[in-house]
Amino acid sequence: MPDHSTIAEFRCRHERALGEVFSGVLGICSRAGLGSIGIVAIDGTKFSGNASINANRDYGQIAREILREAGETDAREDELYGRERGDELPEHLRTREGRRKALREAKEHLDCEREAELLTGADDAEEGEQLLQVDLDPEHFVTRPSGRRAWLREGRRALDNEREKQARPIPHERTARLFDACRRLEEELENQHQANTAYEAWRARGVAADGTRRMAPGKVIPFELPVAPTGLMNLTDPDSRVVRTHGQAPKQGYNAQLAVNEQQLIVAAEITIDSPDFGHLQPMVNATRRELHAIGLEDPEVVLADAGYWHQRQMEQIVSQGMTVLVPPDGGLAKTPRAGWDGGPYAFMRQALRTDAGRALYRHRQITVEPVFGQIKFNRGIRRFHRRGRAACRSEWRLIAATHNLMKLHTHRLAAATP
Repeated sequence: MPDHSTIAEFRCRHERALGEVFSGVLGICSRAGLGSIGIVAIDGTKFSGNASINANRDYGQIAREILREAGETDAREDELYGRERGDELPEHLRTREGRRKALREAKEHLDCEREAELLTGADDAEEGEQLLQVDLDPEHFVTRPSGRRAWLREGRRALDNEREKQARPIPHERTARLFDACRRLEEELENQHQANTAYEAWRARGVAADGTRRMAPGKVIPFELPVAPTGLMNLTDPDSRVVRTHGQAPKQGYNAQLAVNEQQLIVAAEITIDSPDFGHLQPMVNATRRELHAIGLEDPEVVLADAGYWHQRQMEQIVSQGMTVLVPPDGGLAKTPRAGWDGGPYAFMRQALRTDAGRALYRHRQITVEPVFGQIKFNRGIRRFHRRGRAACRSEWRLIAATHNLMKLHTHRLAAATP
């Protein structure tokens, strides 16, 4: 059975191949006249995964299922072997010559595996079984680095990013998935302890949010970390999460993100495991720039997104790169501004969206990215992923995006050929 490094290497090659397919299709569409990148609209939709929401279990339930399956295995072995334990030496190992031959073959097999790992640069397989370690840097936090809750949340985000980079395959056997789910929950508990320790160290040497004085240790609210892992883990697809949309039933799946140009051509496709779109504006802009640069195109001039993407620091960084950002600070149903969301950039953005030019630009969001989701989910009937695991679902999502672009290219050429 191949180890994790071999499977991860195969997945990387698969990702690169799909990336080349997506970039190739995007380049063809661009040369055909569909690649105008003046305006890019970003949005996300919730996609069901290849897993049931009823397959979520907590740590205690997973432990009980492991013990129950172990008991069933013992009962089956008792039926097969009777009084024997079932671990007796096989016939070819009961002699000295047989044992020497088996040890010699095992040593040769280990030598071959070590040579293969040195050639591929892979780490030892045992390292993949260790709990993941994450480093927290307040400068890269999505939310403000103040408060223990923010550090715990950012620690979990960093853990999810490390899991995405590692791209461990989802085991096929249920027993293996049970142990994998157990390991993930233990990783999350260890991650909480790491994030809490990092927060305490930061608070000991940090300053207040206004930068005027050191943190007052007397204001710390008593906090006690859980002893056992908390939360739920899906036994079918541990990478998936329960994602929610207002007014709809929750789904076990992913938040699929798209960046679409004025011709409804998809220029970037990514997936996240977070229900809200908050914090994903800059990653989607970076993905868009990466895809455009791969086919020799410049950055977009205007980036549009709905109120869920409002993130002041990310918007400022995007503007510093020479792009205009239009993101309303208020949702469509909001009648009054949120408390504290007035003045400064909030007032500036509201005023910009009230102008004729601002309204005309922002109107492109509704007529570009929204119809693409309608085409994929309702016209083509693609409403769920068929593969399991974040890396596999990302590959599937990019394949869906590439086929959408091919259909746009086909329609464009048919329209051009019609007299």
